[in-house]
Amino acid sequence: MRSTTEQGYSLWFLLVVATMLTSLLVSNVVASKVVQMGPFIISGAEFIFPISYIVNDVLTEVYGYRRSRIVIWIGFGANLLMVLAIQGAIALPPAPFWEHQEAYATVLGATPRLLVASLCAYLVGEFINAYVLAKMKILTKGRWLWTRTIGSTFVGQMFDTAIFSIVAFWGVIPLRELGIMILTVWFIKTAYEAFATPLTYAIVNFLKRREGVDVYDYDTRFNPFVLE
Repeated sequence: MRSTTEQGYSLWFLLVVATMLTSLLVSNVVASKVVQMGPFIISGAEFIFPISYIVNDVLTEVYGYRRSRIVIWIGFGANLLMVLAIQGAIALPPAPFWEHQEAYATVLGATPRLLVASLCAYLVGEFINAYVLAKMKILTKGRWLWTRTIGSTFVGQMFDTAIFSIVAFWGVIPLRELGIMILTVWFIKTAYEAFATPLTYAIVNFLKRREGVDVYDYDTRFNPFVLE
């Protein structure tokens, strides 16, 4: 039996949404940490942000593109609010005895260029991911879940990584190194999704049984700016 809120959203759906929003916000906070993994130099966000794509896959696969579209916009709003709150806190005058203003601004602050790159890449990448998965679900008649979770991430993360890297670092990083960085991060994010496939299967199957829903977007309007 489904447990729902008064508005008709199940508690499981709300838990999935909360997981996606948390992964988005946390990835922004840890993004300033630069990590070296063997020959690769990556942001700390690369360990967290791909979770949002996995959750978006779950949302679209179980609840359909319409629900996913709403959650993507909620995530955008939450991201924007957090960014504005952090920038506002940085701008506030520190107390005379507080000696960490510079460290606080360095760790949590970001240039307007990076903020624009992050927000644009998120919107484009997540919407493409949801669109590709919804269309592939119809094409495959609901079979071979792994093809659409990996395939949608492959395409969505390609746009996400390319848009962020180009907007944020064009003219700052040499073109060759920029291309290598895009390919490296794209590969890591896609591999993350591939390794998470068994977990994705388990969550999707559980939610479909528990919720009694398995949406196919045959008549869905895929305009990202139409909330219906």
